[in-house]
Amino acid sequence: MFLRKLFGSKKNKKTEENTHEVIDSGNIRVVIQSDLGNIRLNNEDLGMFFRVADEKIIREKGYLLIVADGMGGHQAGEVASKMATETISQEYFKKGNTANTEAILKKAFEIANKNIFKKASTEKSYYGMGTTCTAIAVIDKKVFFAHVGDSRAYFIRKNNIRQITTDHTYVQELVKSGEITPKEAETHPKRNILTNAMGTKPDLRIDTGKFEFPFEKGDKLLLCSDGLYDYIGDEEMAKVLGEHSLQDAADYMISETKKRGGHDNITVVLAEKIEVETTAKETRDIDLPLTKEHDLL
Repeated sequence: MFLRKLFGSKKNKKTEENTHEVIDSGNIRVVIQSDLGNIRLNNEDLGMFFRVADEKIIREKGYLLIVADGMGGHQAGEVASKMATETISQEYFKKGNTANTEAILKKAFEIANKNIFKKASTEKSYYGMGTTCTAIAVIDKKVFFAHVGDSRAYFIRKNNIRQITTDHTYVQELVKSGEITPKEAETHPKRNILTNAMGTKPDLRIDTGKFEFPFEKGDKLLLCSDGLYDYIGDEEMAKVLGEHSLQDAADYMISETKKRGGHDNITVVLAEKIEVETTAKETRDIDLPLTKEHDLL
């Protein structure tokens, strides 16, 4: 099996810390942008798109989108995010793995966590490193996810948006207990404190699930690090993605985030279903409440 990263018709612009990828692969179009931001000296974020060359495996396992936001000094965060994306993609597409998609994703996350934790525990220069990680597997019209930390995945249909993942943060626990509202959580001074991160402990809480709506022509997926949503709210994301191409939307969100502060690395992974339906069938409208938090399915 040959695993391809960022596979397809591609245009690539890359500096040491900023990346920009445009990919057309089969029935999906992907745009990935990662930016240093205005303050950070290195980019610990990583956004990736994976597929394999084997058409049979594509039918069984589809495509994989991942965003990871590493943490740790002396470039350890970059190592953690890279280890997470590489391990998860390799394990997910491994031949002979016949478990269901959620189980495959969970196992891949567990192996990545074990590898990162071991490196952080045994090599002094990597002590304390870890990473958030959010992965989306798209198999035909089905969307599966696995998630750790506070990076996010969203589903967008026209001007409607739904957050697929739930943040593993201190303020999300406050929201869950009713101590603060989701609106108050957006500006809470402790909103970036994580309660769960890959590589920081041997046993990891991993959220997995299947999204409730089918991924149909014109629908979009957004994976992002907190460097984006700290400045761009859900309603603005929905409007931009509902009215513009992936490329223009990515350009706008990165640019606006930097104009508004850009205190962190900024990464967006955008995917759009572009297949032409073989039967005359319109995509149905759905009512997606604009909410920062979405209970896991």
